[in-house]
Amino acid sequence: MNFLNYHHLLYFWMTAREGTIQKAAARLHVGQPAISTQLRQLEKSLGQKLFRKSGRTLELTETGRIAWRYADEIFSLGQELTDAVRGYPTGQSPRFAVGVVDALPKLMARRLLEPALQLSPDLRLICTEENLPRLLEQLTAHQIDLVLSDSPVTASMNVRAFNHPLGDSAVGLFGVRKLARRVRADFPQSLNNIPLLLPDRSTALRRSLDGWLQQHDLHPLIRGEFSDKALMKAFGLTGEGLFPGTMAIADEVCRQYDVELAAELPHVREQFFAISAERRIKHPAVLAITSTARKDLFL
Repeated sequence: MNFLNYHHLLYFWMTAREGTIQKAAARLHVGQPAISTQLRQLEKSLGQKLFRKSGRTLELTETGRIAWRYADEIFSLGQELTDAVRGYPTGQSPRFAVGVVDALPKLMARRLLEPALQLSPDLRLICTEENLPRLLEQLTAHQIDLVLSDSPVTASMNVRAFNHPLGDSAVGLFGVRKLARRVRADFPQSLNNIPLLLPDRSTALRRSLDGWLQQHDLHPLIRGEFSDKALMKAFGLTGEGLFPGTMAIADEVCRQYDVELAAELPHVREQFFAISAERRIKHPAVLAITSTARKDLFL
């Protein structure tokens, strides 16, 4: 009988989680050569390569993905054993970890995630908000199951991940009643000198908005630029300016922020993607998110 060395497996599991030997060594408080040695011994005992190099990080092979799933369950059960011995509750809820790109509207993220929560009352949703490159690192390290984004992963990002388009939506300008009424009268020329609150220039939506304004030779007053769209809307509800919002959730935007739709922007659209580490979606929560978005949210 071939016995598995769980010390080797622990080093493999931590390296897969962290994405590099250097980060795994820091977490385990050991030297990098020690981890490299342990990984080679595990691969030798299994007769298969577990990692391949991908830029500065390590990427799991197909065999590595299988080993990761078993290792993650093994060490989760080990923690449950420790909790049971110490008298802590051990009821294990289904876990679904999602990375949400920080440029994605919070209301849209909630709408997209609702179908996953409806799968089971015991589902434990874990949300992380970050920029797309950082979330892709966590995805390829199998720290999260899915990324929700307003832009797709591209070949230049040099990661093995797959886009699953959820749909796209028209974009409108929202604001307090006084500003909204001023814009409706002679749109789009009425936008000249109107205060606007916009997402920062790194976002796909900002690039689309800038292009549309330039195309129509419009010169609004850019009152503020925000990396956090929730903060942008918070300023909007005080009357500091109009802000862009997704028409697919226009009613919710108006209710939550007590604003009105000033105008819909022709040909300006916002796209949404689910990004996974696997080409074929298998996770039931991810399947629920993608199917509901395509059938009900983005019509």
